[in-house]
Amino acid sequence: MLRYWQDLTTDDFEDLDPAITVAVMPLGAIEQHGPHLPVSTDAVIAEEMAKRALTQLPADVPALLMPTQAIGKSNEHLAFAGTLTLSAKTLIDVWYEVAEGVKRAGLAKILFINAHGGQPQIMEIVARELRVKQEILVVSSSWWHMGLPEGLVDAEEVRHGIHGGTIETSIMCHLRPDLVKMDKAANFVSILPETEAANERLRYVGGVGIGWQAQDLHPLGVAGDASKATPEIGRAVVEHVTAGLARLITEVSLHPLSSLVSR
Repeated sequence: MLRYWQDLTTDDFEDLDPAITVAVMPLGAIEQHGPHLPVSTDAVIAEEMAKRALTQLPADVPALLMPTQAIGKSNEHLAFAGTLTLSAKTLIDVWYEVAEGVKRAGLAKILFINAHGGQPQIMEIVARELRVKQEILVVSSSWWHMGLPEGLVDAEEVRHGIHGGTIETSIMCHLRPDLVKMDKAANFVSILPETEAANERLRYVGGVGIGWQAQDLHPLGVAGDASKATPEIGRAVVEHVTAGLARLITEVSLHPLSSLVSR
């Protein structure tokens, strides 16, 4: 059942069980995604993935969809018009203080659902700070942690199509086709495959990664083959991911608060 945090009255929060209620916070970004996708791409994906996941929850799993945190840390895209960003320090403070409001409302479980590759580290820092200082259960996730349907997108595109490629463009073709300019979609071949071929260990992204800006990857700030995007691929990704997120929300709801050990 889909319930929005902002639709409740202040008295409604008294009826929520903190042991099982999950506050789901979508984390997006407003940043360039090439000539073919809107700057709202990550914010749209975060909110829609979270919303659709909540509609799949069993009736006995209570969750609230919080307002989407639309502006994230996107300074790697500052060379391109339309990008809005907060500093890492500011974003940590913003997410932390929003989460403090969750605790003040009497709840003790938060799930972050992130859609921007430039801020998982921020999310993890905030989750740890909240555990240490507020003693609440905070779970960090990004939608891609739910995986993809096997064989849907070729392995090289999955590795290298990290920004505005087949996957993100397909998702937006499914969610918001009115905002996609497929006539401007192309195969934006980035420096990623070249770097991988030339080096045994060095990479731009992954466990070993260079601190990059988007124009370092491609002159247009995109990485991946957007020309192969289809609404059908997007639908398959969204259905797969939201099913996984629904399961994750259920597991967070069932996870005992007694796992937070005070000493």
